[in-house]
Amino acid sequence: NHGNTTHLFERDCSVQRRFQKIVEVAPAFNISEKVKEKVYDYAVRIARSVNYNNVGTVEFLVDKYDDVYFIEVNPRIQVEHTVTEMITGIDLIKTQIRIAEGHKLSDEEINIHPGKIKPHGYAIQCRITTEDPENDFKPDYGTILAYRSAEGFGIRLDEGSVYNGAKISPFFDSMLVKVTAHSMTIADTARKLTRALNEFRIRGVKTNIRFLANIINHPVFIAGNATVGFMQQHPEVFTYKQGQDRGTKILRYLSEITVNGHPDIANPDLRRVFEKPVIPHFDPESGFKPGTRQLLEEKGPDGLAKWLLEQKQIQYTDTTYRDAHQSLLATRVRTADIMKAASSFAQQFPQTFSMEVWGGATFDVCLRFLQEDPWERLQSIRKAIPNILLQMLLRGSNAVGYKAYPDNLVEKFIEKSWENGIDVFRIFDSLNWLPNMEKSIQTVLKKTRAIAEVSMCYTGDIQDNSRTKYTLDYYKQFAKDAENCGAHILAIKDMSGLLKPWAAYELISELKQTIKIPIHLHTHDTSSLQSATYLKAIEAGVDVIDCCAGSLSGLTSQPNFSAIVEMMKFHERENPYDISALNAHSNYWEVVREYYYPFESGLKASSAEVYVHEIPGGQYSNLKPQAASLGLGDKMEEIKKAYKNVNDLFGDIIKVTPSSKVVGDMALFMVSNNLTNEDIFTKGHTLSFPESVQSFFKGEMGQPVGGFNKDLQKIILKDIVPFDGRPNEHLQPINWDESWEIFCSKFGNNRPFTDLLSWLLYPKVYEDYFRKQEMYSRVSTIPTPAFFYGLRSDEEVLVNIAQGKSLLIRLLTVSDPDENGIRKVFIRLNGQTRIIEVQDKKSNVRKVENRKADKGNPAHIGAPLQGLLSKVLVKPGQKVTANTPLFIIEAMKMETTVTAIQNGEIAELILPEGTLVSADDLIAIMK
Repeated sequence: NHGNTTHLFERDCSVQRRFQKIVEVAPAFNISEKVKEKVYDYAVRIARSVNYNNVGTVEFLVDKYDDVYFIEVNPRIQVEHTVTEMITGIDLIKTQIRIAEGHKLSDEEINIHPGKIKPHGYAIQCRITTEDPENDFKPDYGTILAYRSAEGFGIRLDEGSVYNGAKISPFFDSMLVKVTAHSMTIADTARKLTRALNEFRIRGVKTNIRFLANIINHPVFIAGNATVGFMQQHPEVFTYKQGQDRGTKILRYLSEITVNGHPDIANPDLRRVFEKPVIPHFDPESGFKPGTRQLLEEKGPDGLAKWLLEQKQIQYTDTTYRDAHQSLLATRVRTADIMKAASSFAQQFPQTFSMEVWGGATFDVCLRFLQEDPWERLQSIRKAIPNILLQMLLRGSNAVGYKAYPDNLVEKFIEKSWENGIDVFRIFDSLNWLPNMEKSIQTVLKKTRAIAEVSMCYTGDIQDNSRTKYTLDYYKQFAKDAENCGAHILAIKDMSGLLKPWAAYELISELKQTIKIPIHLHTHDTSSLQSATYLKAIEAGVDVIDCCAGSLSGLTSQPNFSAIVEMMKFHERENPYDISALNAHSNYWEVVREYYYPFESGLKASSAEVYVHEIPGGQYSNLKPQAASLGLGDKMEEIKKAYKNVNDLFGDIIKVTPSSKVVGDMALFMVSNNLTNEDIFTKGHTLSFPESVQSFFKGEMGQPVGGFNKDLQKIILKDIVPFDGRPNEHLQPINWDESWEIFCSKFGNNRPFTDLLSWLLYPKVYEDYFRKQEMYSRVSTIPTPAFFYGLRSDEEVLVNIAQGKSLLIRLLTVSDPDENGIRKVFIRLNGQTRIIEVQDKKSNVRKVENRKADKGNPAHIGAPLQGLLSKVLVKPGQKVTANTPLFIIEAMKMETTVTAIQNGEIAELILPEGTLVSADDLIAIMK
């Protein structure tokens, strides 16, 4: 019977009597009498070799493989002997052996004379075990990934067979090592032992190290007043800060990506070699010249808007850190790559009006795909750029989500965004419905000292008389309404790049005569015409335009910053920039962009086709991977045509996130099902439409210009009744105290308040992010090639996990998969080799697992821990009462009896006796 053990504790018994007990217990192992005799003889011999009087415990294991018995006998020396030896200097084991041989204490072999035994100082011993004090000291098991012991003057270690790669079985002793400290005072001994405990690095299994440190540092223990009831009287010893074990977690991430690839990248090019980018120059000694951030602090939002109107020079907003990579690279650029260039940009270009760095899709993508905290990204950028206005894109009632949220959640989000560094809120609504923006505008005005930049989304063509919905008069009225709402700046958000040069000149000219606030123009260069649009807008008096680093410009992104600066040379509104420095930033991003090649939109050249399909730049880069995931990767031309058809079907709506997603989802739906616009009216009653489309027609995004097509709305909603008010009005306000309590119960009370906002905005996304953080720690500082593509053989990377703390990681080799599909990744961390086991998901091996108990179902009885189901005490059909023993789990020499928690009847036994079970494996079902 593999793994069974027997313990002996009769210290006052003779050898003969003690080992007779072994023979008496032995039948439980189904051992023959002949084998029993051999066990007995061997055990006695071992005990005598170390002097039986010093043996506090004798353990033996009997394993049987192919009718061969393997016997391991383990004598354990009593704890107090080691402690006594530390303070007396006398080797008790050797002394007792000499006495057993017939020597006297005074003999030269022992040399102990009366009065010569004097204690010196104090000694404390701790047993480090693989037990979890927070889980009723249940034993842990697994593979030791790293083992580093302590050392130093006054420290003694008694180690077993513990090493990197050692397997800790759930069926054997949980003790790894005994560590004993000696010093002249008990307080100093405790300090020395604490230092030693902190030096241990044991990874792969849980240990009791932090618990031990709490005990030996407790004032009651140090004062010598601890009793057997100490832990019951002082439950605070169970409260301690868990070690982060960041190194092991990061190794797990890199090993997983190396073996199985990144889940977001289907077919990486393993031959691709990445260059090392040249980071733009930054001189930390020179600091930063004052910029618009200081102007805002000095003048306030109204004063800054007035200052902006007075500027003859054209002002620039850089979008490299937000909309540029959202439009070209599916928003995948990581914070680590942004931070390498951020301070340099702020130092070299303090005349920049603002930098768009946050909001839009960056918020959920950070959590969803990059395993980053978007709030930490904002905080880091704010620290790196102290002199330029930081700008975000806010989706009105949708905040940074794809649906409406309660008003007080949106308000709190705005407040916290401002507190963490946002100076300019570019507020828009996906349908240009001002009521959806009013709450956000008022929050910025009343609860922050930030700038409210209210956006009107541009679509159509004001010079095309056949398009009568979005006319010049429509935009002029919207601009006036935005000004009346309190906007400090009006933004024109041309998300599809539809604003042509002469239309821009006409629109800006008319708006300048209509409103008295600055105008900020944003566009996408999909057609390659937008530099001309900017030039005409500048001539018409626009105050600010959006550009980005040259290597992240063009196509579905913004126009090239360097090219616009060159275009404006010698113009009366020129704003001089160091073109060489701008180009250096472009060169940096050109190399970095290669890291993100799997996320390119696939658009190779500019396309005037945008004037037909009107797909926003930020959506285009996401539409192709969406199509590929649905098996439509080769049907982009059909999807673009369907996009236009859907827009016509829906009544020519404003298309920007999330309304653009509605059109895109419907286009994919129609191509997937080979539907036409006519089919929607004739077959619509039999179709189940995408959720986003139903949400749109229900009114959950607001009201489109001109309202809904009522017939189409009825077809899509079936019996669902739409509403016509603000979508937020139908939502219950957030109860902050209640929400915080629920949040802390799920994720702990040491999370920042901003995490609560992330969870409320994206519950499932945040929960997945939290789970990955627990599993892999902070992966945001892993170099980007390693983050996306793992490591190649003998490749070395440096990962900075905290200030002054770095991990030097080198991949040595990866084994072939074993019979269970497990690969061993041999990886070196700061010079120490570790072995990480990874399930190869591409192998055909599938690990067979037992059915898991549903924790929410009281009828399901599961295993509380991993071990051997050694005894089932009930039968199907047997009636039981609360606390009736049901079965016994044996692990680490510990037997756990699981009892019924309620009266009932055993309906079914799922697993038989002798089964190896894992935690939560379903064993029985009651009824």
